[in-house]
Amino acid sequence: MFDLSHIMELMPDITKAFGETLYMIGISLTIALIIGLPLGVLLFTTDKGLFLENRAINSVVGFFVNIIRSIPFIILLVALIPLTKLIVGNTIGPAAASVSLSVAAIPFFARIVETSMREIDKGVIEAAISTGASPWMIIWNVLLPESKSSIIQGLTLTLINLVAYSAMAGFVGGGGIGDLAIRFGYYRYDDSIMLVTVAILIVLVQLIQFGGDRISKMIDKR
Repeated sequence: MFDLSHIMELMPDITKAFGETLYMIGISLTIALIIGLPLGVLLFTTDKGLFLENRAINSVVGFFVNIIRSIPFIILLVALIPLTKLIVGNTIGPAAASVSLSVAAIPFFARIVETSMREIDKGVIEAAISTGASPWMIIWNVLLPESKSSIIQGLTLTLINLVAYSAMAGFVGGGGIGDLAIRFGYYRYDDSIMLVTVAILIVLVQLIQFGGDRISKMIDKR
C-alpha cells in the first residue's frame, strides 16, 4: 500500500539517490561522447571503400567493440572491479559505478555513430574527395554535419540505456535510484519506495526521449 508520509520521510534519501543517478549518467555520457564519437568515426572511415580504408584497424577495433557489447552489464560490473579500484580507489558508490557505465556506453555509442554515418549519401562523400578535401575536412565538414541528427538520436538512446544500467548498478552498491530501490524496496519489502523509484525512472526516461527528439528535429535540415 502506498504510504505518502513514509515517502516524505525518505525524501532526503530519494533526492540524494536521484542526484547520484544524474552524476553517474552524466560522467558516463560525457566519456562515451569523448571516446565513442571518434571511435565510431574510425570504424566508418576505415571500412572497405572509404577514404581511410584500413582492414586491420577496422577489424581490431570492431572486434573489441563487439566483445564489450556482447557482455551483459551486470557481468561487466563484476569483471571491471579491479579496473574500477585502480581508477577510483574503491568499488562502491556512484564514482565507481561510472567506470563500468562508461565502458559499456563507449562501444554502444560508437556503433550508433558508425551506423548514422552509413546513412549518408555516398555521393556527398565522393564529391568532397574529388575537390581534394583532406580526411579531417571530410570528417568535420561532411560526415558530422550530415549525420548529426541521427547521432543526437543515438546519444538519446545511449542516455536511456545508461539510466537502465545505473539502476542495475544498485545491486553492487553503485548508489543512485537502483541502490535505493534495492535497499528499501526489495530488502525491506517497501512497495511505496519501489513505486516511487520506478516512477522517477519512467519520468526521467520520458524527459530524455522528449528532449532528444526535439533537438534532433531542430537540427535536421533535410
